[in-house]
Amino acid sequence: METLGLAVPALGYACIAVLLAAFVRGLTGFGSSLLWVSSLTLVLAPAEVVPMVLLFEVAASAALLPAVWRQVHWRSLAWVSAGMLAATPFGVTLLLALSADGLRLLIGLVVVVASLLLWRGPRASGPGGTAAALATGLASGLLNGSTAAGGPPVVLFYFAGGALAAGRASVIAYFLLSDALGAGIMASQGLVSEQVLWRWTAFLPLVGLGIWLGHRRFLRTSPELFRRFVLALLTLLGAALIVRAVAA
Repeated sequence: METLGLAVPALGYACIAVLLAAFVRGLTGFGSSLLWVSSLTLVLAPAEVVPMVLLFEVAASAALLPAVWRQVHWRSLAWVSAGMLAATPFGVTLLLALSADGLRLLIGLVVVVASLLLWRGPRASGPGGTAAALATGLASGLLNGSTAAGGPPVVLFYFAGGALAAGRASVIAYFLLSDALGAGIMASQGLVSEQVLWRWTAFLPLVGLGIWLGHRRFLRTSPELFRRFVLALLTLLGAALIVRAVAA
């Protein structure tokens, strides 16, 4: 526990948070970054949480991608990825520039706004055009580099239409690329410390277990019902971060 830098109550809370977010990822295919960042930044500094969450996401996406490779919408993904590649370094600069409470406030606002947008559900018939894809990537890269919560713009872009299988596959492929890039940039900035790697290693079995349990539950649970639960939980966590940042 000295290596992990967490007291017993905080460690127990972190284990539950990691497992539940991984369960959500296995069930819905997205949402784990927001849950991990929102929950873990209540007990750890954002600059310590964000690199670890990116490493969690790389491992999760690498495990899921082979099964959905042929369903990925590669054309739109290329433009989304281009925008993300351009914006991620600026997001990392933002992470280094802001205070811990400033980042908590930013993350909380991102979580609440994204959750309210996701409540609206699908509206379009499919992914948008080139301009929409590029703008989505720019927004996601900025958020991904600064908060590890770059998923909402991409999820909104791909799940706005009815091709849910292709949307889910494209999101998984995007997360692998964006999170690997973000983790690499953070490593070059010295943010992937030895303690971050120890925590990632310690929590990784819980990530694997949560994804496995979530996938099994997906076969027996209404995705829409659990989606509503996830969005409600995200909204509460985001609100908690905003209150903590403002009250500090």
